Amino acid sequence: MIRVRNLNYSYGSDLVLSNINLSIEENTTCTIIGPSGCGKTTLLYLLAGLIDYTDGEIYIKNEKVRGSRRETGVILQDYGLLPWKTVWNNIALGLKVRGMEREQLNKEVSEILRELDIQELKNKYPSQLSGGQKQRVTIARTLVIKPDLLLLDEFTSALDAMTKENIQNLILNIYKKRPVTIVFVTHSIEEAVFLGQKIVIMDKAKIKKIIDNPYFGDVEIRSRIDYYNICLEVRRWLEEGKNHETP
Repeated sequence: MIRVRNLNYSYGSDLVLSNINLSIEENTTCTIIGPSGCGKTTLLYLLAGLIDYTDGEIYIKNEKVRGSRRETGVILQDYGLLPWKTVWNNIALGLKVRGMEREQLNKEVSEILRELDIQELKNKYPSQLSGGQKQRVTIARTLVIKPDLLLLDEFTSALDAMTKENIQNLILNIYKKRPVTIVFVTHSIEEAVFLGQKIVIMDKAKIKKIIDNPYFGDVEIRSRIDYYNICLEVRRWLEEGKNHETP
């Protein structure tokens, strides 16, 4: 699905990504974690086609990324909901831009509202929603266009602990119902382990370590020691892995 080869990227004289090589299989999930400034969000923006690159290669479904893809859904930290539009119209916007006929549009929006259990919010405005409700609406707006790739940038960072877990569970359940390739940038070790089949650890513009997570998909994993063992492994690489080499 995604192939990144020998990718380098700089902001002026500051090297942000150095020799990035990464492969992500179709209909799998990949979480990217690392300290602030390590390059993880820049990598996500490059995958989304939101910024251009000149040094290296990025392929999605064997096509070189040059600008944004119609089939890529992007969810950023600030939700991106239009404050002057209702929940219904925020969700419908992408379908309107694609020229979908009204009858089919109404059907698609109604179905996604029902799937995410937010029918009662359809006539509300973003200012009337809680953080968790905004998250659900943003997810609905993205999923309604039926993307084959979903990119999320620290999507739950502003939520309280329980709301964050609920949104993580929601994302996992959605993935099980409608498999899609997901790349999720996060600062949270627990989130990276819960949502990532592949966990990419970055530091100082480089990929330091890639961990395959055999326990992905188990919604009850948070209550088991295996989950915390992987969390500890990720933490060791984040805190003590400076002397390790990328495999």
